[in-house]
Amino acid sequence: MDFKELLAYKKSFELAMEIFELSKTFPNEEKFSLTDQIRRSSRSVSANIAESYRKRRYTNHFISKLTDSDAENSETCTWLEFSLKCQYINKETFDKLNSKSLEIGRLINYMINNPNKFGCG
Repeated sequence: MDFKELLAYKKSFELAMEIFELSKTFPNEEKFSLTDQIRRSSRSVSANIAESYRKRRYTNHFISKLTDSDAENSETCTWLEFSLKCQYINKETFDKLNSKSLEIGRLINYMINNPNKFGCG
């Protein structure tokens, strides 16, 4: 199996692309702060999942990269909250994206807690 087939990867990549499109509407003064940060953290979720899968031969490395992915996912949630509070996104958009992020977090944690199901060891 390729890492691109992992559900957590697919969903995190999809969310990162949604955030990328949405962040194009953020004000110019946010270009080097919120816009950059939310794009970076949302993309890192998928990147760390891909890295973890390549390191699955070593269970501790696999889990370590997945915890990095989980942390980036949490950071993305924080930037979404800032986007809401700064009124760059509405509550409906926040709820939709936050829900997707929470689902991704559950998928990542499933992988962390069940490394043997992903070819570790």
